[in-house]
Amino acid sequence: MTDLLTREEYKALAAGLTLPTNAFIDGSYRPAASGKTFETVNPATGETLASVAACGAEDVDFAVLKAREAFEDGRWSKLHPSERKDTLIRFAKLITRNRRELAVMESLDSGKTIYDCETVDVPETIHCLKWHAEAIDKIYDQVSPASDDHIAMIVREPVGVVGLVLPWNFPLLMLAWKIGPALAAGCSVIVKPAEETSLTALRIAELAMEAGIPRGVFNVVPGSGPDVGEPLGRHMDVDMISFTGSTETGRRFLRYAADSNLKEVVLEMGGKNPSVVLKDAENLDRVAAHVVNGAFWNMGENCSASSRLIVEEDIKEALLERILAHAREWTIGDPLDPEHRVGALVSSDHFAKVSSYLDKGAKVLMGGGSRDGAFVEPTVLETDPGSTIAREEIFGPVLSVLTVRSFDEAIALANDTQYGLAASIFTGNARKALRGARAIRAGTVTVNCFGEGDITTPFGGFKQSGFGGRDNSLAAHDQYTQLKTIWLDLSDDEDEAVG
Repeated sequence: MTDLLTREEYKALAAGLTLPTNAFIDGSYRPAASGKTFETVNPATGETLASVAACGAEDVDFAVLKAREAFEDGRWSKLHPSERKDTLIRFAKLITRNRRELAVMESLDSGKTIYDCETVDVPETIHCLKWHAEAIDKIYDQVSPASDDHIAMIVREPVGVVGLVLPWNFPLLMLAWKIGPALAAGCSVIVKPAEETSLTALRIAELAMEAGIPRGVFNVVPGSGPDVGEPLGRHMDVDMISFTGSTETGRRFLRYAADSNLKEVVLEMGGKNPSVVLKDAENLDRVAAHVVNGAFWNMGENCSASSRLIVEEDIKEALLERILAHAREWTIGDPLDPEHRVGALVSSDHFAKVSSYLDKGAKVLMGGGSRDGAFVEPTVLETDPGSTIAREEIFGPVLSVLTVRSFDEAIALANDTQYGLAASIFTGNARKALRGARAIRAGTVTVNCFGEGDITTPFGGFKQSGFGGRDNSLAAHDQYTQLKTIWLDLSDDEDEAVG
């Protein structure tokens, strides 16, 4: 585990940071073509951190042009796989050397706690890049079972120029989830970070260049959704878009693809994820710790957050007593204080949205308030399945408690949502665990724990939580490659060769 510094030491590091402010295109920083900028704000204090280049369609066009040039001349796409692997490993080592700077920058820009940035986000970013780098020269193509007179090879080729559109809740980690397999495959990438959290993506691009990733291969174009995201989604020379964010925005990228070149689109979107706790669950104290972690980790700004607790009525009161005890341990305050587990929400707008749900009339068991800055207390609410709080994705530290009377009712309620990203089931009965895990319509179902799997397991959703592919695991490489069949006719007989 990373050795944490003191609050004062993190404050000193923050004061000494040099923040990147310009787009990174074709191997160097450059201002937006328009000269426009936007302010990026520390949500914990409301103070402006920097003025960042507000790019537009002209900048997108230039980035796509340079990415296409890099892809077609093969400076990255045609390198031997082992050369790409070595470069990405150097890249991961550079991130490791600069990990503390990146952790502080991430915390300042997003409101995330330095505890999470140091112990989860940055280490997992490094691990993700190393894992995909090591996979590059270990993924084999195939030969089909053709006849004695034919050989059919099924080979992978990089999809081309890829637009990577990032969310603001895990800026570094979601960047790694996308650039890891995309760069491993040989693609050229154009990263559009969230407007709220652009800083670490820009710094990572500089480190990529230093590691030896050729110019034009890794570009970062900051700006708004309409000014950068839409032009990227509609661009006729972008071969694919990988997007993580809201379901509403994900729909737009499907429309952009339909209206342009039918580019491939992979979407990882929202969730309203259930934790199902059955009456035969063992060790309720441990169950409570997992439920609380799932609900409040990263301030609940997590698409796979356990925002719905579905509990059988026989154990409800005993479980809630333990949940409230564990929730009190999630202290809220200055994100640069490593003692705090709950930081600020990402922006004043998002703070207002989350706060609005706290007035929906549910029974407040804990929390329900806010503090100066964009801070919302960890909140536990008892409600009914039809309520707005129980059905809409809040994306804040809010846990809804729903009571059921049977296993079948619990599973039905878990599935009663437009989403299907993640779920958990807690039971001491192995048969019920497997039945429940199979019956719940979600991309990841954990048993007797909260989690998302790890880098080796595919991550993505059913229904309106996902579309077109999966992040993580070798399955992530599929979305950044195209399959090509090469058919060889070995026959000496001209008649047999026909058809």
